[in-house]
Amino acid sequence: MTFPATTALSEITSEAELRELLGEVHPRAAAKDRPRLHQRDREWLAASPFCLIATSDAEGNCDVSPKGDPPGFALVLDDTTIAIPERPGNRRADGYRNILANPHVGLIFLIPGRGETLRVNGRARLVRDAPFFDRMVVKGHRPVLAVVVEIEQIFFHCAKAFLRSSLWEPGTWNPDALPSQARLVKDVQDVKESVEELETYYGTAYAEKLYKG
Repeated sequence: MTFPATTALSEITSEAELRELLGEVHPRAAAKDRPRLHQRDREWLAASPFCLIATSDAEGNCDVSPKGDPPGFALVLDDTTIAIPERPGNRRADGYRNILANPHVGLIFLIPGRGETLRVNGRARLVRDAPFFDRMVVKGHRPVLAVVVEIEQIFFHCAKAFLRSSLWEPGTWNPDALPSQARLVKDVQDVKESVEELETYYGTAYAEKLYKG
């Protein structure tokens, strides 16, 4: 069902209204953030193969980019600094361009099968080389840049969203609810390739090019 843009909305316009609706934050939740890495944070990062990085430009236009590699790909440099390697992608560099304009970033680190997540907020820099790049080599690929994040806030987030969505329960998965990636690209983009050519591109050879520029 779709709703017309003129549908009346009861909008929240102040933090006071928001608090009246949601209630006050639980003391345990209010006190859970930390300014530096705990040993448990380090263990989580060592086990996590995937994160989301949220950025925005100087005007507030936002982007969220997924990053994934073998567990531990987010390298801990010290108690307040982590680094995330770049891997070959589509070269749009939306998030990277945002960081150049506005260093504030938010990250969520996931571990498959776990409902909790590790959230990190801080300030990022783009680094084109450093000695620690040698520790980021995967399948012969040494990153051409890394996002270095100075941590300002870090905390564990509860599992409620994952429990509500049944995200990790295979019985709820339905990957065929939508057409293939090739069909989606053909339908939403003006591309010259045929669906058959796109199916070949996104087929078995796609995984073989993950670390090739």
